[in-house]
This record gives sequence, C-alpha cells and structure tokens, in this order.
Amino acid sequence: MAIEEPKSGSLGGTDYFTDAGKERERGGELSLLRETAISAEVAELAIRADERMRRHMENTHAQMRQYARDLNEVIQRERSKTLSLEEMYQQLQGSAEQLQASMEREQQRARDLENAYVEMVRRLMNASAYKDRETGEHAQRLGHYARMLAMEAGRSESEANLLFTAAPMHDVGKIGIPDRILCKEGPLDPEEWAIMKTHPEIGARLLEGSKSPLIELARQVALGHHERWDGTGYPRGLRGDEIPMAARIVAIADCYDALRSRRPYKAGFSQERTCEIILRGDGRTAPEHFDPVVLEAFVRVKERMATIFETIRDPD
Repeated sequence: MAIEEPKSGSLGGTDYFTDAGKERERGGELSLLRETAISAEVAELAIRADERMRRHMENTHAQMRQYARDLNEVIQRERSKTLSLEEMYQQLQGSAEQLQASMEREQQRARDLENAYVEMVRRLMNASAYKDRETGEHAQRLGHYARMLAMEAGRSESEANLLFTAAPMHDVGKIGIPDRILCKEGPLDPEEWAIMKTHPEIGARLLEGSKSPLIELARQVALGHHERWDGTGYPRGLRGDEIPMAARIVAIADCYDALRSRRPYKAGFSQERTCEIILRGDGRTAPEHFDPVVLEAFVRVKERMATIFETIRDPD
C-alpha cells in the first residue's frame, strides 16, 4: 500500500509548526505589551502617589511654618504681658511701700496725740491731787484693780489695758470742787454733798469732745463711776446696762479701795470687813449697787486685789 504524504496544514505538516511558532511569538508580544502597559499604569500610579505625597508634605511644612509663626507671636505677646505685669508689680510694690510708710507716720502721729491727751489728763489729775485728800497711789491701784476685774469679767485684753489707763482719771472732776468742801475733815452737810456730787459731770465736761478712744473711755468712767446697778446712784440715776461697762467696773474697784484706805475722817477697813460690806452690805453700801457679773468677778479676784493694795501703799 502506498503511504500518503500529509496534506498542507495538517498536524504532521511543516506549515503547522511554522504557524504555531508564529502564534506563540504573537502571544509573547501581546503578553509583553500587556506587561508593559501594566508597568506603565503602575508607574503612573506611583508618580501620582508621589505627587500627592509631595503636595501633602508641602502642605504639612506650610502648616508647621504657620504654626511656628503663630507660636512665636503668642510667645511675644505673653512675654510682653509678663513685662507689663512685672512693671505693674513694681509699681504696686512701690505704692505699697509708700502706703506703709504713710501708715506708720500716721500711727506715730496718733500715738503722739494719744500720749499728749494722756499727759494733759495726768496734769489735770496732778492739779486735782493738790486739793483732794485721796492719794496718787489710790489712782495707781484703781488702774490695776480695773484691769484685773475687766479681764475676769470677760473683756478683751485690749479693753482691759485701755481701762487700766482710763480708770485713774475717774475723779478728775474734783478739780472743780471748792477746797472748803473737798478738804473738809468732817462729814458734808446736804448742801456741800450736793456740790460734791457734781464732780462726775465736771470731769465729763473736761474730757468730752475728744476723738481719742482713751479719753472717751475716761469720760465714761468719770461720768458713770458713782452710778449704781439698782438706779440709786448719781449724777443721772442710771440703772443696769444703761451704765457703761467701764464705769460699772470702776465703781466696785473705787468702792473697795475707799473702804480699805485710811482717811483723816476714818480708819481703813480690813480685807475681810471690806469684802463683807461689798458682798453683804452695811446700810450705806449694798451688793445691789454693783453689776452682778462684775461682783462675781470681784469674788474671784478679791485676794489678788488685796495683794495690789498691800504692794502699792499710801505714804505714811
């Protein structure tokens, strides 16, 4: 049998293999083109991404520069404020120092004026002492009694210290009482007694009108130290709380020292007898004459008052 040769284009033919190779070449070219196209797209995307990143970085840098400028402006403003505050502080400190110096000068002037008031009143007291049979020691003791009683009765230390200075002025009005009455050895007749009872008002007139707290307190004491809690005192017959507290304190202090002291017309009483008269009465003096609070304070400090009396003695 004769063998037929493959036809052109058949599997076995040369043309088939040639065509297949060309097909593969075309496929490779297409693949290469596709890969090239993809690479171009990737490159374009990369370029675009890089551009966006560059713009983003530029914006970020611009924002940072603006932030730096804003921050610098803020720092400058705050520094300016700090300088202004420092200047204000220096000015305030200078003003405060000037004010302090001014206050110290005013306080010194006030102290000088107060001392002048005290000196004036002491001179009045010394003048009245030449006429009065009571001694300077009596006035000294009265100041100590009054301060002690005031503290015991619940007054502040500053009030008690002020009363210590004011209390000795209680009888300054006696400078206006005639010698024939003030220095009389025996008891006073009714007319003389009426004149004697004006000394609280005379003292108050001598001390009135002052802006000094000390002199005003002394005026209250001078006017009210013979008033009685039950309203039987003089010169105004005040009762209870109508009587200034300072006058209530001096009233019992003055009574105690008058009873203890020796006078030309009487002998001094003992501590026991004096306390008995004040706390129980003797017909002339009665416990109802005194503020109950001050009377209770007296009971607590009466032995200390006795020590003051024995320490600051009248001259023989």
